[in-house]
Amino acid sequence: MFLFPVQTFAQETIPPSQEEPTDDLGNVSDAFQENFFEALKQKGIENYELALNALDKAEAAAKGNPIQEAVVFFEKGKNYSKLRDFEPAEENFKKVLQTQPERLEVLEALYDLYYQKQDFDQAIPLVKKLIKFDEDYKEDLANLYHRTKQYELALEVLDELDDSWGESDYRDALRSRIYRVTGDTSGAIEQLEQKVDSNPKKEKEYLNLIYLYSENGETKKAFDTAKELLKNNPKSEVVHLALYKFYLDEGDTTNAIESMKRVFESTTIDKESQFKVLGDFIKFVNTHPEQEAKLESMISLFSEDDNGQVFEKVGDYYLEKNRKEEALKFYEKGISSDQDNYSLMKNTLLLQIEFKKFNEAQKLSTDALEVFPAQPLLYLLNGVARNGLQDSDSAIDSLETGIDYVFDNPAMEHDFYKQLNIAYTQKGDSTKAAQYAKKASEIKPSN
Repeated sequence: MFLFPVQTFAQETIPPSQEEPTDDLGNVSDAFQENFFEALKQKGIENYELALNALDKAEAAAKGNPIQEAVVFFEKGKNYSKLRDFEPAEENFKKVLQTQPERLEVLEALYDLYYQKQDFDQAIPLVKKLIKFDEDYKEDLANLYHRTKQYELALEVLDELDDSWGESDYRDALRSRIYRVTGDTSGAIEQLEQKVDSNPKKEKEYLNLIYLYSENGETKKAFDTAKELLKNNPKSEVVHLALYKFYLDEGDTTNAIESMKRVFESTTIDKESQFKVLGDFIKFVNTHPEQEAKLESMISLFSEDDNGQVFEKVGDYYLEKNRKEEALKFYEKGISSDQDNYSLMKNTLLLQIEFKKFNEAQKLSTDALEVFPAQPLLYLLNGVARNGLQDSDSAIDSLETGIDYVFDNPAMEHDFYKQLNIAYTQKGDSTKAAQYAKKASEIKPSN
């Protein structure tokens, strides 16, 4: 009996000279051996057409020997697959299976082919055969049932796997997708209720149930489930991602703020979720200004690594309320630890210029140009700051460099010319000042 090479889906790591041992092929002719190994060599350097030419010659040299022909067909199938020529690839794999119907490597190769061409219906019977070799393929079967919209069968397989192997995030996610597609939220809720009853300490099942209740419009049940989770697991941190909203809806400000605080203090909740809660807290403060004093105390709960984004959000809050001095205070705190944040940099500089903090704006914009050397606005603001400091030569250098980066922005181009007019006027060069004043005047505001 011949030996097939191990089929791997990511890449073939067996050297070409070792892929097809000829010891089990019987007596092979020189012509067969020469052409077969030439095919392996060509496949190894990704010359798949040349490999197929050599395999045609090897097939002829096999002279009807079924074992030698089978190994050639398998190699042909793999080369056609590499060329994504699926029809002849499938044909050759099936030729092998006519004489070797349980050959694992060929079954895997054909399954891979069906998956690549997304022929999931044909993949299902193959996976059922593969399960005999490796029960891990049962998860593939559940996924294939899902892809072919055989949802009941998919759920049956998922339940079997949970009973045999325990639960997994992958299977939970697949089950949730099926429930969403079928609209069977009641089935999902019933199953999760059973899981919660059987394992009341398991946080994940509670969270999934809270989510489904909320999606189903059963807010009270969701809130009660969150409180039950907290009772059974007082150290739970993620439950507060749900609780703070329920408390806000109930008008329970004290508990809402306490839950938000737990979210901000957490080292296990991801940053994106924490920033979302901060955004909700800022919205809450916007409608409950009496709670504004808690903003700074909440900010202190974040790690120093996150302070740039945190201070920016608070600065945005004050800017929206037109409290620009307070906004600038938080922007400046944020930019001190987050100089790669362009939007924060821009807002800080604009307010520094507005409040005539030219020294700070000149230094900050100079540093910013090290990080963002092609941003024309930074050159413009640097020029404005230097003009404000009566440093005309440096202002001219910055403005004349920056204007080369302005494209299709007449308003910004106008501002550059206006600042160049100011710089040359301060320098006492009336000719150049007039030239730039003229250029500025030629740009219409509507452009």
